[in-house]
Amino acid sequence: CPVFKKSTQMLIVEGLPKLPVPPLQQTCEHYLAALTPIVDPEELNHTRKLLEEFQKPGGVGERLQKGLEQRAKKMENWLSDWWLQTAYLDYRMPVVVHSSPGVVLPRMEFSDRQGQMRYAAKLIAGVLDFKSMIDNETLPVEYLGAKPLCMNQYYKVLSSCRIPGTKRDTVVNYTLDKRPPTHITVVHNFQFFVLDVYNSDATPLTVDQIYIQLEKIWNSSLQTNKEPIGILTSNHRNSWGKAYNNLIKDKTNKESVRAIQKSIFTVCLDAPIPRVSDDMYRTRAGVQMLHGGGSRWNSGNRWFDKTLQFIIGEDGTCGLIYEHAPAEGPPIVSLIDHVKSEMVRTPMVPLRMPQKLRFHITPEIKKDIEEAKQNMNIMVHDLDMKVSVFSHFGKDFPKSQKMSPDAFIQMALQLAYYRIYKRCCPTYESASLRMFRLGRTDTIRSTTIDSDKFVKAMDDPNTEKVALLDKAVKAHRAYTDMAIRGQAIDRHLLGLKLQAIEDLAALPEIFMDTSYAVVLHFNLSTSQVPAKTNCVMCFGPVVPDGYGVCYNPMDTHINFAVSAFNSCQDTNAARLAQALEDALLDIKTLLEQTPKAKL
Repeated sequence: CPVFKKSTQMLIVEGLPKLPVPPLQQTCEHYLAALTPIVDPEELNHTRKLLEEFQKPGGVGERLQKGLEQRAKKMENWLSDWWLQTAYLDYRMPVVVHSSPGVVLPRMEFSDRQGQMRYAAKLIAGVLDFKSMIDNETLPVEYLGAKPLCMNQYYKVLSSCRIPGTKRDTVVNYTLDKRPPTHITVVHNFQFFVLDVYNSDATPLTVDQIYIQLEKIWNSSLQTNKEPIGILTSNHRNSWGKAYNNLIKDKTNKESVRAIQKSIFTVCLDAPIPRVSDDMYRTRAGVQMLHGGGSRWNSGNRWFDKTLQFIIGEDGTCGLIYEHAPAEGPPIVSLIDHVKSEMVRTPMVPLRMPQKLRFHITPEIKKDIEEAKQNMNIMVHDLDMKVSVFSHFGKDFPKSQKMSPDAFIQMALQLAYYRIYKRCCPTYESASLRMFRLGRTDTIRSTTIDSDKFVKAMDDPNTEKVALLDKAVKAHRAYTDMAIRGQAIDRHLLGLKLQAIEDLAALPEIFMDTSYAVVLHFNLSTSQVPAKTNCVMCFGPVVPDGYGVCYNPMDTHINFAVSAFNSCQDTNAARLAQALEDALLDIKTLLEQTPKAKL
């Protein structure tokens, strides 16, 4: 496999193409098609007229398109900086639930601190092994078919952290420093420790050495700290930005915060959570990864701005949470799939005591902590979550029908939503743009004219359903291919809008139109995050009356995580999860009852 070369500024596969700017007319046509199943005919007609005006020769659309094309010529990637700012750093809601995904790993069999620390030591060693592949440039380039993918995100997840601001945040990465970080942070009982993970000869500590150091940390943090300083990172970004500026006025606090920000990653040694029945366990673990369970449980045992935090509970609940600004799920999942390191016995070198980070808590900081606790507990009560395993079939069944497993699952999701709400809704599925330099994501719009026809026909006894399903699955597959080739509509429309903000005195009418607000109100925000490990990623909804749906299709089962907000009367995570299970089974039955020749 080729490996990718390092340059001081960035790390890309040499020769990867630049992200294209799609043709304006193509995007306008696809935009109308995307609106057709979700807005009423009158609204659609109004938008059609606006688009005709927008596309007139020599008009505003052409001018913005030319501006975008110029930007694409000048930059490595016309979208990536804009996307980082608008999707993440300018976003002022808390990163907890609203932005940072969690990953639930298979439950571990330990139930005491020794098991917890032994597992943590193995995991740390495994991540350091992965880090050495990144540092030595021996990480194999990933491919999609025959096309190499941009590996830049792998360099963004370690030794990095988000920094709050009162209006917008920033991300810092210490990987390319003259003296890159050699420590991780470990949090136990709300107390933060610096753990050096390299010997003086630059070799990583062995599993046994790490275990001994973790034991020292555990023994010097037996009491839960009264002030969970980490909970500050869960607050609304503007509030946290203000509190942050206040916190780092003190020299000791500033040094402690800097040590967390600079660390390679964070390990959270969590207290056990209340026991629940086996069928509730995965859901409980899911919320534990997303928010920690509230201020009386493990929500203070985090630094939510840290890009990568591994969570290891004393009761065997394990997983991670990552801050979304620098990277998507796939690099995180690759790291998880890699971390399977074995115990190694080696001679022991006496190691110095890990340093406990100190914080001076003024009355004002104490007030900020109390506010963050209250807000966190509101978020905890509001998150409605259902993590489940669909055990009837996995990727194997759609493949046996010569259908894309992802398109099959998305159509089941469309059917499930339609059965509950009797309407189709704007649906977001993330598509990777990593075929291009510094590529992030675009949107696969799973609600199409064809999916709309299929879901309406499915429960009508008088229609021919299989042909409609086949057409809907093929339409989804075609849109997916278009999206990964950089030809989808969402990022292009965003680019045109941002170009207008830079170039024009007034925003073009298509961006002030009701249709544009509707099409971006994603009641279903979904993502397929496949992994070799039997895990599932979870994230919160992106709108107050929406759902977050993430899934990992394995060969013979599918892991699902569905989220909603309790504050919305109309949504219910368990109800959608059940409707999704029913829809998958009904579609399978439909296909099995239909002779193959009809397809």
